[in-house]
Amino acid sequence: MKTIDGNAVASKFRARLADEVALLRADGRDLALAVILVGDDPASAVYVRRKVEQATEVGIRSIERRLPTSLSEAELVQTIAELNADPAVTGILLQLPLPRHIDSGRILNLIHPDKDVDGFHPMNIGRLANGTGGIIPCTPLGCILLLETVVNDFRGKHAVVIGRSNIVGKPMSLLLLERGCTVVMTHSQTRSLPEIVREADIVIAAVGRPEMVRGDWIKPGAVVIDVGINRVERDGKRRLVGDVEFAGMAHADAVTPVPGGVGPMTIACLLANTVRAGKAMGPNAVAYGDFNFR
Repeated sequence: MKTIDGNAVASKFRARLADEVALLRADGRDLALAVILVGDDPASAVYVRRKVEQATEVGIRSIERRLPTSLSEAELVQTIAELNADPAVTGILLQLPLPRHIDSGRILNLIHPDKDVDGFHPMNIGRLANGTGGIIPCTPLGCILLLETVVNDFRGKHAVVIGRSNIVGKPMSLLLLERGCTVVMTHSQTRSLPEIVREADIVIAAVGRPEMVRGDWIKPGAVVIDVGINRVERDGKRRLVGDVEFAGMAHADAVTPVPGGVGPMTIACLLANTVRAGKAMGPNAVAYGDFNFR
């Protein structure tokens, strides 16, 4: 079994992004990512710091908006409107979760689709569905890039996606279909799930249940991408585990670990989406070409 090192792949990817950003800056195009953090959730603060640090490393300027928990929904709407209208802002990232008194879905939909570097806006999902471009959600894009390090030809592969979320499962299925896979969408309520998964050449586990996908569900030679991040008590300590029983994957061809698999690529793809948004913005937009992700 090969362990797909997400940290190593993300590091190489960020280096290529830095080269791309340098080309844009030499052409007089400055990239700026606006990051909005509402409240003082410690985990969210860590995620934001990591994203800002990596953006800075590749040459993307960060604009941080740290707002109090007491912020009203109307005030957040105004903040989004200001960033949408600011030509200096290339991309907008709203860190979730938001306080309970704010409608996350409504706020996310107010971010202009061309600045929606998370790829959550309905217009971007629609563009993905009908193959007309748009910004791809970061985690599914990261999964595809990791798959491309071990899968040379997707055509005809039998792929099973476990999890039907709008953020991962649904866009993931579209990306696999686009590459010629035969895709089966499943979830925690699917009947005979182990039998369905045993037929898969590619398994994407994004269901949010600790080690739900057991070793005997995976056929020899399959490639397994574990999107799950679950905190469990084990031996008196809090540990991170995925949705896949990693220790039971010895017969798989390749598998992503947790942590160190999909997570680093999600942030790298956020930066890639910021670059993509920057290329498309303004009257002097230049077609620099898509990245060759292999």
